[in-house]
Amino acid sequence: MKIDKTAISFYEDYCDGYGAPGSTGNGYVSVLKVSVGTVPKTDDILIDGIVAYDRAEVNDAYVGQINMLTASSFCGLAGQVWGYDLAKHDSIAEDSNPTVLEVPQFDGSILKVYDAKPLLEAGVELFGTESKRRFTPLPGSHMICANKGVTAYRPTENREFKENEGYGVWCFIAISIAKDRDKDASLFIEDAGIWTENDNPEDLKKFLEDHRKAIVWSVVECGKDSHVAYDRTYVGFAYTIMKPGEIGTSLTCGPYVTLARKAVPEKGFGELNNLTLSQWLDVQGLEPIVKK
Repeated sequence: MKIDKTAISFYEDYCDGYGAPGSTGNGYVSVLKVSVGTVPKTDDILIDGIVAYDRAEVNDAYVGQINMLTASSFCGLAGQVWGYDLAKHDSIAEDSNPTVLEVPQFDGSILKVYDAKPLLEAGVELFGTESKRRFTPLPGSHMICANKGVTAYRPTENREFKENEGYGVWCFIAISIAKDRDKDASLFIEDAGIWTENDNPEDLKKFLEDHRKAIVWSVVECGKDSHVAYDRTYVGFAYTIMKPGEIGTSLTCGPYVTLARKAVPEKGFGELNNLTLSQWLDVQGLEPIVKK
């Protein structure tokens, strides 16, 4: 049976959540985002956390003002990945990205792992940023997302950390593309944590680069559990070191959306499978937001 993957929002200028009324088609589009946000601590840590989380939502690819619902977490047979299946990032189309890891899977095949930067950039080009909004999620929409995050406080005084305290926060997102997408779903893995070692951002970055191995281990193990082999994995992370007295939030987020009508080429939704990201921008008359 051929599955309809069309995913067009009811709205001209806004993407909408999968399953929202008025959309065209039975499909959805997965978009990748990892971000962080910080705020100076006040006397209300709950409110501080809300503001820090909100800043993570609006930083990088803009997903502000949505009612975020949590899924756990696959891009299935009716789904496609923005920047990979649709409006494929040029560097992916050219196969010019080096692998960051290569690991064996349960079936003996090698899983090639790439930096998710191209997919994260594609998300920025679709949604825009807070200051350069494009086809953002409909404000107030109910949007299912693959998501995880943490919130932590960095004390002003020099002392041992309590629970939910540290120097920094971080998060990961990974999407593993199934080899047989006619019967298997592609897998999202999200992770997030608090950095308590020191306030050196380079040390935190090195930790995260090494932690990619743990992320990919979980991919391989989940694949083995369901006897699903993956063609490739894209993994990306975001992090920040808070200033003393700041609250920090990390957010990994993969919204499941239908595309704004103005994001769809005149030739139809299926044309997005034939276009690279730069071609999509040209066809739609859009200027790149991400500077090379």
